[in-house]
Amino acid sequence: QVQVVQSGGGSVQTGGSLRLSCEVSGNKYSSYCMAWYRRTPGKEREEVAGIDSDGTITVADSVKGRFTVSRDNSKNSLNLEMDALKVEDTGVYYCAALAGGPGACYRALREHGYWGQGTQVTVSS
Repeated sequence: QVQVVQSGGGSVQTGGSLRLSCEVSGNKYSSYCMAWYRRTPGKEREEVAGIDSDGTITVADSVKGRFTVSRDNSKNSLNLEMDALKVEDTGVYYCAALAGGPGACYRALREHGYWGQGTQVTVSS
């Protein structure tokens, strides 16, 4: 059974940094596409950044230049370094993972992926 376990997050002031990590337990021989999503107050869940199973990186315009996504394939883990945090980055962040080939996997991730438990990120002014 695939499980996605998140760690990190917390509270920080505007301009500060936080790090999120998630690790997938399951078939270690599978190629996973993985991504971070967030739900912020008053908004729908949005994709923040992710890496497809071929290594292709996607970063939302709203966080480009401030957030860096990386992965450790040996651990099936995905990290999100968040710098220059803003109040509007406050929300619950979720990691999702899905095994599959590039392209199709990433397109199916939101609807069919395995999800982590969610992590609160709070940025105060």
